[in-house]
Amino acid sequence: MSIPPPPEPQGPSTQGPESPQDQPPAPGPSPTPQAATPYNPYAPPESKPQDPYAPPQSPYGAQPPLPYGTQPQSPYAPYPQGPHTPPGTPSPYGPQPYQTWGQGYTPYNSPAPLNGMSVAALVLGILCCIPGVGVVLGLIALNQIKKRGERGRSMAAAGMVLSAFGLMVWVLGATGAATGLWDDMKDSARNNTSASPAKGECFDAPNGSLEGRAYDFDVVPCSVEHDGEVFAVVQMDGGGYPGDKEVTATADDKCYALQDAYAMDGWAVPDDVDIYYVTPTSQSWSLGDREITCVFGNTDEDASLPGGSLRNDATTLDQDQVAYLKAAHVLNTALDSAPDAQYVEDDLPGHRAWAGRVSTALTRQADQLEGHEWPAASKQPVADLVKDLRAAQKEWAKAATASDADEFYAHYDKGADLIDPKKSVTARKALGLATTPPSYDGNDSGGDGGGGARGMEV
Repeated sequence: MSIPPPPEPQGPSTQGPESPQDQPPAPGPSPTPQAATPYNPYAPPESKPQDPYAPPQSPYGAQPPLPYGTQPQSPYAPYPQGPHTPPGTPSPYGPQPYQTWGQGYTPYNSPAPLNGMSVAALVLGILCCIPGVGVVLGLIALNQIKKRGERGRSMAAAGMVLSAFGLMVWVLGATGAATGLWDDMKDSARNNTSASPAKGECFDAPNGSLEGRAYDFDVVPCSVEHDGEVFAVVQMDGGGYPGDKEVTATADDKCYALQDAYAMDGWAVPDDVDIYYVTPTSQSWSLGDREITCVFGNTDEDASLPGGSLRNDATTLDQDQVAYLKAAHVLNTALDSAPDAQYVEDDLPGHRAWAGRVSTALTRQADQLEGHEWPAASKQPVADLVKDLRAAQKEWAKAATASDADEFYAHYDKGADLIDPKKSVTARKALGLATTPPSYDGNDSGGDGGGGARGMEV
């Protein structure tokens, strides 16, 4: 509803002098205007005597300021009504019922939420389980706290300090620890992954085959059936990995040359035994593996060797047996140096050079046999063998100077017959060596010694 305007202020009357209100006031202080009372449109006006000590009446009928801390009563609002005051001006009515709080707009001062990153930074800093992570989380937490007004600044700072300390300790010890760990890894790789059994040991391959890659070997006694027997270990030179082909070529040359040092009596090696080798790979090479392991295995890669070692050298033979086999190896080496050309017509100079090497080896073999003091039971058989070797040497020497292939074949055939393996059976039997010559293919000339995988051997 509308509120009527306040009554006009009282002024001088327009009535005549005979009106009592027109009488001049009595001498004395000037009366002050009567104080206005709250306007009530439903109450009849009343005339009250003026208070000589009342404050001057507002020209608009407004109430005078109330004593500090008291609130005026109004039938229209629970809070005091009054003229608008500019922002920052103290209220004439004393303090307001609620203050403005720094956190939100609630009249209750709730604490700010705790930042989760600061808690994580402190925990990781204390545990030091992941050095440096606490520093990162602490920086993230400080940035979030600044933007969101959250708590946890001291926790983030403490986590950063502890994490930085843990990181420093880890860095100081990392160099030595990492070096030791790397050495252990390389040793483990050499010992458990790429390393092969030692010379003289027998083993079983993991998949039962000596072909393909192998990562470990089960060492077993040689007295039982086994897949392979190690007869030599060759160390390759350092440097970068030379490649699969070069490693294989080196293994082929070295292993075939070293088999006689382990199995000196080639006749004692069964015909179904072949040579295999375990070589480094590019991965094991990077870990320090430089070993080529030479192995005896069955010609059938999926078959095993019977129980018993193939080793026959100075550790298992007597001195007379070793002396005989050493002399035989001189000739075996020369016979193995035959040219690649199968027919003399294809390479007559190469075959003549080969015949010259065999002639020289026959002389050395005969000299070594004659220079050894043999037991009585083997003296005459060895002497008979030396006689045949001297006669064979003459024929091989003539083949080395042959003018054509026909002349070469004539002397070659006579010389080969004189070194036929059967001619050494009597001497071998007297010395206690194997007496069954190994089998040869059609290209071999025979001889005393040798083995199934070699060519012409004596």
